[in-house]
Amino acid sequence: MAMNIKNKYAEIIGWYGALAIVIAYALVSFKAIQSDGLIYQLLNLTGALGIIVISLVKKVKQSIVLNMFWALIAGIALIGILIK
Repeated sequence: MAMNIKNKYAEIIGWYGALAIVIAYALVSFKAIQSDGLIYQLLNLTGALGIIVISLVKKVKQSIVLNMFWALIAGIALIGILIK
């Protein structure tokens, strides 16, 4: 029973991750936000972390690695934004 609840939460977090990254991309593509802005980088960071969670549960190594780099890039960009 506890494993099912864990999997459901991981699924929700994973779906959030996918949506956050797509929303970030759409907002930048339609010029609603800037790619060097806080919102864009937060969506990318939290989105990548969400996908890492579901990828860990499902043991999808390629997605874990890709999103670790995605999160790292977003994290470094966020630090740059915050120390300006």
